[in-house]
Amino acid sequence: MLNNVVIVGGGTAGWMTASYLKAAFGERVNVTLVESGNISTVGVGEATFSDIRHFFEFLGLKEKDWMPACNATYKLAVRFENWREKGHYFYHPFEQMRSVNGVPLTEWWLKQRPTERFDKDCFVMASVIDAGRSPRHLDGSLIDQPFDEGADEMQGLTMSEHQGKTQFPYAYQFEAALLAKYLTKYSVDRGVRHIVDDVKHVDLDDRGWISGVRTTEHGDLTGDLFIDCTGFRGVLLNQALAEPFISYQDTLPNDSAVALQVPMDMERRGILPCTTATAQDAGWIWTIPLLGRVGTGYVYAKDYLSPEDAERTLREFVGPAAADVEANHIRMRIGRTRNSWVKNCVGVGLTAGFVEPLESTGIFFIHHAIEQLVKYFPGEDWDPVRRDLYNSATGHVMDGVREFLVLHYVAAKRNDTQYWRDTKTRKIPDALAERIERWKTQLPDSETVYPYYHGLPPYSYMCVLLGMGGIDIKPSPALDLSDGEAARREFALIREKTARLTDTLPPAYSYFAGLG
Repeated sequence: MLNNVVIVGGGTAGWMTASYLKAAFGERVNVTLVESGNISTVGVGEATFSDIRHFFEFLGLKEKDWMPACNATYKLAVRFENWREKGHYFYHPFEQMRSVNGVPLTEWWLKQRPTERFDKDCFVMASVIDAGRSPRHLDGSLIDQPFDEGADEMQGLTMSEHQGKTQFPYAYQFEAALLAKYLTKYSVDRGVRHIVDDVKHVDLDDRGWISGVRTTEHGDLTGDLFIDCTGFRGVLLNQALAEPFISYQDTLPNDSAVALQVPMDMERRGILPCTTATAQDAGWIWTIPLLGRVGTGYVYAKDYLSPEDAERTLREFVGPAAADVEANHIRMRIGRTRNSWVKNCVGVGLTAGFVEPLESTGIFFIHHAIEQLVKYFPGEDWDPVRRDLYNSATGHVMDGVREFLVLHYVAAKRNDTQYWRDTKTRKIPDALAERIERWKTQLPDSETVYPYYHGLPPYSYMCVLLGMGGIDIKPSPALDLSDGEAARREFALIREKTARLTDTLPPAYSYFAGLG
């Protein structure tokens, strides 16, 4: 029986993998995790997709179990500031798209335009976020949404099987280092062997498969399946097994970041329950409000900006609170390893691939990868079909997200610096170019977005196209022949619901203060 797994590397990727494997297989699989005490993790992956709740459910964890320990907050959307023009913002929310007479409400919005804010007209979350409200009441009850939170038929489905069936109204934001620490205890308590040591050599057998890893103090660690969570270094997958890396830099030029973890009085500041991406001269700045601090960073392209100027801009953006905070400069490897499962090694996290953190996809990639690993876990025959299915699923996820992120830059109206002007002429994937031409005439639907599962439903594309403002979108001619009264009633219902929710939901900070 194939039941000995060695994970090389800790951090979010390593400990999410270890805890998930233990939750899936229990004592039937032996898991060893070895991580260096001398190598720091990137540790800035602090925002997530709403699907991450399935990870915690799979581990049997409730929000009150882990959120206070990780200074976690709710994320109801991504807020994009200054991408169209300075002073403009819009939301990409976690909220199911409504339809009227079988037509998405955004199509009706293009025709009727109750206001110039599609996000506030078509979704309730935009106004809930602006008001700084929690999606849960103080008694823990959830904001009323068109989905069944605990429906039996939804239990046990993978993320891809959930898509299109439901949209949970929020994701999470947390301190990545604290989550790794929490999952370390969770995993060790369930039998994971934890070794703090440096891997100095990867041993290969006559077939070129990994037979073990040699450590400084613990000698050789042998196993059946090896999981590479060593980040951008790819010690096992890219170095020892020489699996090539496919760069996305030709279409996504941002390759650097500088990050700050800024302590703040969040009770006084208040929590805006979203991740904010604020466009800058040569990239964008993320702002993630947590309990006790704000995580922030400038993602940029080194061809347009120096690290020193990026750090200066970020500190000026944050203000005096950032004065004595140490900056973490990061060089990002943008793209994916050609195959993230090679021989008896699987890369998870940054080793497998990374696109810039614009839509908080890093932890989503980890969650998806380990979910697929359990689904296609190998047997003693190492059936290559299972490996190929895994590589196809994880490769499509990253390629699809790449297309979605490129769309942000192509669709952004902003063009006041060379960086932003170049985003309009830079190469884009051929298939995306064809899709954009279709979307100019008809908003995206399930038949015209990237055809494989990648975590982004069609309404996400609609939000980017309508919010960024750089691509002219035509309303459907069919609506000229349709009665628009039902759509007007739906817009009115959203206004009424928004007013009720912003009056009754508690401030986000008040909810979290009571959660701990």
